[in-house]
Amino acid sequence: MLLSAASFAAMGGFVKAAADVPLVEKVVARNVVTLVVAGALVLFGRHSLLGRLRNQPLLVLRSLLGVAGVTCYFYAINHLILADAAMLTKLSPFFVAIFALGFLGERPPRAVMVAMSVAFVGGLFIVKPRFDLSVLPALIGLCSSLFAGGAYTALRALRTREAAETIVFHFSLVTVVLLSPLLAIDPHLPRGGEWGELLGIGVFAAIGQIGLTLAYRYAPAAQVSIYSYTTILFSALLGFAVWAEVPDLPSLIGGVLIVAGGIGGYLADRSARPRFGREAHGGRHENDRPASG
Repeated sequence: MLLSAASFAAMGGFVKAAADVPLVEKVVARNVVTLVVAGALVLFGRHSLLGRLRNQPLLVLRSLLGVAGVTCYFYAINHLILADAAMLTKLSPFFVAIFALGFLGERPPRAVMVAMSVAFVGGLFIVKPRFDLSVLPALIGLCSSLFAGGAYTALRALRTREAAETIVFHFSLVTVVLLSPLLAIDPHLPRGGEWGELLGIGVFAAIGQIGLTLAYRYAPAAQVSIYSYTTILFSALLGFAVWAEVPDLPSLIGGVLIVAGGIGGYLADRSARPRFGREAHGGRHENDRPASG
């Protein structure tokens, strides 16, 4: 999990470094490598490549939400300091709890909702709401968590229906097919170091995805999920080392609240309702978290 967290932070670093590369091109690059890796895993595991026909509505919904989430996250990375963007992505469990209640009829324990509310307040410290356009990048970063939360909710509904490798492949394929025509509208041929930056985005996204999958496959979710928050630490260190970025005091407070709320919600979830906790954090969908983190 630590390797996965560091890889996702490195992916974010390459996204930020490729400042002159169009956003859509970076999102496509992120998924091309994952598409190849996921395709190989699907064939090796003898799973369905695109999933069953009856599951296509959920698979397409999950993929579209994933595209929106990754696009918003990459936009946030381009316009916020790296640590703030990483912290905002950790708000997705808050939206998962809301969507699962509204669409799946799952009612999380009250302690979980309290903890997630604490995390959401932390997000507001980072967004710093105000009535001008300067808040737009932070709001888009918040939207990345909203879309990710919707994607995880769709994944929860798919957890017993499709293999994780199939879901990842489907998401990557939809992303590449959906966004590639946009590259033709405004073509940008990478120059010099941009090729390396795009390759870094794709490679580290794939390493992060594989590491995440292996972590949840070979260890209990309770033992590894907390380490996913180290993405924030790795992102902060990378942002400081490369761009001399230092989160301001409200962002630091917000980060503490998000981490405390996320970990507290997970622990309360397992204590109050073990079955709900396993489904929310240890099921098949954990193998397919987007590099929002």
